[in-house]
Amino acid sequence: QVQLVESGGGLVQAGGSLRLSCAASGRTFSNAPMGWFRTAPGKEREFVAVINLSGGRTDYADSVKGRFTISRDNAKNTVALQMNSLKPEDTAIYYCAAKRSLGLTSTPGTYTYWGQGTQVTVSS
Repeated sequence: QVQLVESGGGLVQAGGSLRLSCAASGRTFSNAPMGWFRTAPGKEREFVAVINLSGGRTDYADSVKGRFTISRDNAKNTVALQMNSLKPEDTAIYYCAAKRSLGLTSTPGTYTYWGQGTQVTVSS
């Protein structure tokens, strides 16, 4: 089992920045590709970013490329999402997720463990 707890959400003006953090405990953290997803009001959960075991490979949704950066610290069992140049359409609940299998994927169903989410609100 892997337990995930997100933090760092909040209210920010358009153009601002936030840094989300996900603390993992339980099963060995460094064995799991980690992802960030988000759910906006009235929309389905969508992929944001994913990072591989070592942190050397990442992938991003087109909507956040160049603005968001995912990183991980296996020594501290954390994964972060640095969000810059935020837009009102980035408003959503952001979730951290972990896989049990290798490979970078963007499909929520391929992730086994999920955090409770943290709210990000971007005002215009």
